[in-house]
Amino acid sequence: MDIMEIDTINTEILSLGTPKIPSPLHKETDTITEHFVADQDRVLLFVDEKKVLSFVAKGQPIPSFELAGPRSQIYFDPSKMRCALVTCGGLCPGLNDIIRAIVLELYYRYGVRNIYGIRYGLQGFIPSFGHDVMELSPRNVENILDMGGSILGSSRGPQDIDDIVDCLERMNIGILFMIGGDGTLMAANRITDTILERGLKISVVGIPKTIDNDIFLVARSFGFETAVDVATQAIEGAHNEAEGYPNGIGLIKLMGRHSGFIATTATLAKQEVNFVLIPEVDFDLEGPSGFLTKLKKRLESRKHAVIVVAEGAGQKFFEGASAERDASGNIKLKDIGVFLKEKISDYFHARKMEIALKYIDPSYMIRSLPANANDSVFCGFLGRDAVHAGMAGKTKLLIGNWNNHFVHVPMESSAGKRKHVNPNGKLWRTVIESTGQGSLKNE
Repeated sequence: MDIMEIDTINTEILSLGTPKIPSPLHKETDTITEHFVADQDRVLLFVDEKKVLSFVAKGQPIPSFELAGPRSQIYFDPSKMRCALVTCGGLCPGLNDIIRAIVLELYYRYGVRNIYGIRYGLQGFIPSFGHDVMELSPRNVENILDMGGSILGSSRGPQDIDDIVDCLERMNIGILFMIGGDGTLMAANRITDTILERGLKISVVGIPKTIDNDIFLVARSFGFETAVDVATQAIEGAHNEAEGYPNGIGLIKLMGRHSGFIATTATLAKQEVNFVLIPEVDFDLEGPSGFLTKLKKRLESRKHAVIVVAEGAGQKFFEGASAERDASGNIKLKDIGVFLKEKISDYFHARKMEIALKYIDPSYMIRSLPANANDSVFCGFLGRDAVHAGMAGKTKLLIGNWNNHFVHVPMESSAGKRKHVNPNGKLWRTVIESTGQGSLKNE
């Protein structure tokens, strides 16, 4: 991942106070005591020797994250704890896996009995919406792994931060687990600031959720592998359709508002794609190196083509259109998939060249599916480490995956920033090698 201004990134994790209570995990009969971690256990941001040595040469501390995991001393008394969970924003494979992991870890490992699910995102904190609170226990989460969506429901859009904190006070919540994307993490950041301003002892722990895998300082987010899995099935279907007809074209639109990780990764997993269009890499439609020109050459030489486009690609072609925003404040993207379908059809019709174009958009099917095996395992780690962090009194952090370890990332260091495919990096270079598309930009 390409990270700028790395020496300005804060990796310090806030704590509500000194943990003084021996963890109940000490009472377990296995060798769990060998697995306690300390705040001094760190994971380097960089494993590149040159970058590490550059910090050493400057006499600067080498940037590193706290390692996630159970602490031998905890801050909260489990017998008096009340915890809340909320899922926000768009649906994503793995939400129920996260919920289940948190509930089971709190209940069985720490002995917390009062666990509540906030219904329908941040709306659930606001009395005027009238959403009931769901009591969570092992019994009502044991069979949710094979269910898509979220048993708590979700919603988009901001709510009054003071009203949210008022609700947490009324419910006497000690730990709030917030599962959501960038907007949710920014809200969590503000909620924590208000909690700290009021002098309350409430821990806020974020679990980053984005199917697009574009959260800053998080190498992998849950749901991404499931999305890639299903996307490869769409690619296979599009390829079969394209091969079945003369001048057959399979066009697949995949998720990726600002980052093309699903499109690029699915392409490399199913190397039958000839053109990949992502938000990070500009392209032209016509001209000697334009997309349509190269598509025509592909059909003339091979008689079929498969195209993958991320939903945020090519938005420059809609300049002048109104910048509508959704309930979360995100600009509503124009439909690049339908746009390309029409442009491709018009282009070949004008040249009296018959084509057979099939358009596939699996986006909403993907995000509402249950997690696949790898994502489900990944979600279990995230949920359990979120509990360990919260019970230790840590706050204003998210559980991230970095250099193959689960770590604590300060919310303020990640929220409001985004991870992108590097147009000069190995991932995109490999896509270019796989597809052979070259540059689609007229110089």
